[in-house]
Amino acid sequence: SQKRTGIERFDALHIHDPDIYPDEALDGAFKALDQLRREGTIKAVGCGMNQWEMLAQFARRADFDCFLLAGRYTLLDQSALAELLPICAERGISIINGGIYNSGILAHPHPASLRPASMAADAIGSWTSNVTYNYIPAEQPLIDRVVKIKAICDRHHVPLMAAAIQFSVHHPAVACVLMGPRDADQVVSNIEMFRVDIPDDLWAELKHEGVLPPNAPTPA
Repeated sequence: SQKRTGIERFDALHIHDPDIYPDEALDGAFKALDQLRREGTIKAVGCGMNQWEMLAQFARRADFDCFLLAGRYTLLDQSALAELLPICAERGISIINGGIYNSGILAHPHPASLRPASMAADAIGSWTSNVTYNYIPAEQPLIDRVVKIKAICDRHHVPLMAAAIQFSVHHPAVACVLMGPRDADQVVSNIEMFRVDIPDDLWAELKHEGVLPPNAPTPA
């Protein structure tokens, strides 16, 4: 990597998706990266996964600096909130929060238009096939949940994407949000969503309606 990039020192290197090789990841990859960290070749050792359970185990078993957590702390999925994020906050492990639109379902421009009375069955099938969660077509209960979230956002005149992006960064363990834009327009759009003024009442209603757990940190 040094030769290919011409970069002498890297800010961080991550172990990538070691889901079925946890012991090898810690006994092999982590030890190698830890040695590079001690030598000053890299500044931080991380691990990136689409699940929080193994990251919680890693946090207890090794001296990681950061985790790239994809899709498990979002406006739709807060499964990392109860265990992983408190451990990381306690141990000083920074969360790079990725997949905050859950691979597209929270960024879809018109989720509230799903299944109106006038929509034909074949049109519904076409719509749902283009809505993804965890990189595959989303199941109907998830789509229904997003429709509910967007309806709440609409009542407060807040774009769904703005609520999604601002919620995802508002936890003490989260150091930054990884957006993964495809082009310059998406970069501009994401910045605009960060800047949207969101009223406290929106977060209160999301919690009251059971979309967010009561203990989820929000700006309100």
